[in-house]
Amino acid sequence: MFGIPGKQAVTMTPKAAGQIAKLMQSAGHAGLRIGVKKGGCAGMEYTMDYVEATDPNDEVVEQDGARVMIAPMAQMFLFGTEIDYETTLLESGFKFRNPNVTEACGCGESIKFDESLNESLGAK
Repeated sequence: MFGIPGKQAVTMTPKAAGQIAKLMQSAGHAGLRIGVKKGGCAGMEYTMDYVEATDPNDEVVEQDGARVMIAPMAQMFLFGTEIDYETTLLESGFKFRNPNVTEACGCGESIKFDESLNESLGAK
């Protein structure tokens, strides 16, 4: 929808692709849908949900056995994002490296986009 021909909307590191493929296989899901919603101290939060089938309006990215669907309303916010999976001494989880983010809260769970993108979603 908001893509550039020949370029995927998001990319996954090998660790992220491996973890997503593992989750898909263990639970029998068709993939992982990512999006954004209003919330958190910076105004927006990422969402991740298992899905049983793709929506015709989803942007689908497949890599190394992993399938990620991008919800239509989130495509312009996530274009150019790299998804990684990191494991540290205290936690493990997916990390989003998103060039569209202008601010993030201290905990890293909440983000803010350029005002023009926020207005298109209805966030202020």
